[in-house]
Amino acid sequence: MGTTQLESVPEPKYWQLKNVIGEALDSDFAVGEILPNERDLAARFGVARATLRQALEQLELEGRLQRRRGVGTTVAPPRQGVDVSTTQHTWPGAGTHDGWQSYGCDTATPPAAVARALGAAPDEATYALRRLRTSHGQPLAAELLYVPAASVPELSAIDAPSSEARARRVLRELHRLDLEGQDRAVELGSARADDARELDRLPGAPVLVVTTRYFSAGRTVAVSVATYRADTCRLTFGDSGDVRISHHDADVHAHGEERRAS
Repeated sequence: MGTTQLESVPEPKYWQLKNVIGEALDSDFAVGEILPNERDLAARFGVARATLRQALEQLELEGRLQRRRGVGTTVAPPRQGVDVSTTQHTWPGAGTHDGWQSYGCDTATPPAAVARALGAAPDEATYALRRLRTSHGQPLAAELLYVPAASVPELSAIDAPSSEARARRVLRELHRLDLEGQDRAVELGSARADDARELDRLPGAPVLVVTTRYFSAGRTVAVSVATYRADTCRLTFGDSGDVRISHHDADVHAHGEERRAS
């Protein structure tokens, strides 16, 4: 049975168009500039709109373009580096450079994968904190931080007047624990409707999902699922070399064996 030589396979037309548009972005457009509509672009490059859409989607995935509701497609600024290394063991919300803002907290049933990571029973009360990470007024990432009530037992005695106040108090109680370590996994995903709304993206847009487990007293006491905009963020891992790639499922893992919670 013969094999096809990859060198002999021509590039798809949309890929060739992607390269042509990429060169045009460098020479003819400025950062933040709105591109012409699809009909005009397709006419300019002499291609079908379906081919154009594939090329634009690839450029968006590569962080060259951004699609914004009510605005259109704009030229993206350079991606911002976001350190997701596990060399610095800190609780969520700790320190002045955390970059996250808490804006709500409810009691919720975590997704099955998160419940497994927490070792929690399906009916166990769990706090779900909503946090947003911004830069220069623009959203970079949205997070759901799951904290079982058993991890913060003193919280039940605290009267939180609002959802935002409850979020701050959950974090404060979490910080009372001794953090023994954390692990982290990164994978490419698509924005769900709620993530897209918070990140000013379209549903289905490419995102980077960072899942972190926090350990104390020999068990998992919290799980964070943070969704980063793939068009504006590039994840960095410090100088420790604490990241390995699993060739079986293409997930990127930090700090040891595979532990996925998303």
